[in-house]
Amino acid sequence: MISNINSSLGKSNIRLGFIVKRSGVLSLIQDEGRFGAFHMGLTNGGPIDKQAFHWANRLCSNNLNVSAIEVSVGGFAVIAQVDTVIAVTGAKMPLTINGQIKELWRSYKVQAGDLIELGHTNEGVRSYFAVDGGFDITPSFGSSSTVCREGIGGLKGTKLSVNDILPCETTTHARLVKLSEQDQPKYCNELRLRIIPSYQHQHFSSFQQKLFYSSEYKVGKSYDRMGYRLEGPKIICDIDGILSEGICSGAVQLPKDGQPIVLMNDRQTIGGYPKIGSVISLDTAKLGQLAQGGKIRFEAISMEKARKLIINDLNLFNQTDVLFCD
Repeated sequence: MISNINSSLGKSNIRLGFIVKRSGVLSLIQDEGRFGAFHMGLTNGGPIDKQAFHWANRLCSNNLNVSAIEVSVGGFAVIAQVDTVIAVTGAKMPLTINGQIKELWRSYKVQAGDLIELGHTNEGVRSYFAVDGGFDITPSFGSSSTVCREGIGGLKGTKLSVNDILPCETTTHARLVKLSEQDQPKYCNELRLRIIPSYQHQHFSSFQQKLFYSSEYKVGKSYDRMGYRLEGPKIICDIDGILSEGICSGAVQLPKDGQPIVLMNDRQTIGGYPKIGSVISLDTAKLGQLAQGGKIRFEAISMEKARKLIINDLNLFNQTDVLFCD
């Protein structure tokens, strides 16, 4: 346990919660996202892996939309200033509390002064750190989600920094629970992404479509919350560009170099590259756990099939029981 934490609080009116001791590669405050602000040029933001985000909140007995921390790659550490309950889900980042190794995908009681650390991942990319009741963050345009490019959300519109304070309430009423290992998602290095063809699909010849769906792509060195640039066979469209138009999450753009870009949560709101289709949300979440060198293939599906898959996934989440630990 870390002693004398009050010495780091400064003025007495500073709110309590967790003090960031190591900010990691990229750690961001996120809720489910910012919606209804496209007309102002503001994108959605929100957790890349919504499944892991929802589980982190559920394990803390939270509303699924409350603010949590998305930790990319790892190297994150905080000191508790309050007694509360936490949970960490997602990528396999070694979790320790006061130096003791702990399992992911379960909740734990922590006390003021406890040191919680997340090491660097060896499977997956992003983890989610939730607290009982959620972090109390003032919304920006209706959401706490941090979008660094736009400078909005979070504490000050950017990634977390050392000595930031993440405010939350003292609470220990939540029962400690865990998700059984068999129900935990497995993050692998190869994915098949299901894609709904776009109305611009017709501008790709039958040969180009077959090439796209039969080829293997790899995640290049440029991948982030805006988009994943892939490397593989060049796909040619019979139009060079289009009038800029709104872009949905998961849209697969084909720029002039013919290398696909899968657009993610922090994408721009409009763009002028042709799109062969859009990856369904269930699979963009999986893509967000894939690092450089990960292998990808695409599969075309109908809108109706995508709808059924999403409903089935929601039902499975609601029907999956947690196990009590205390």
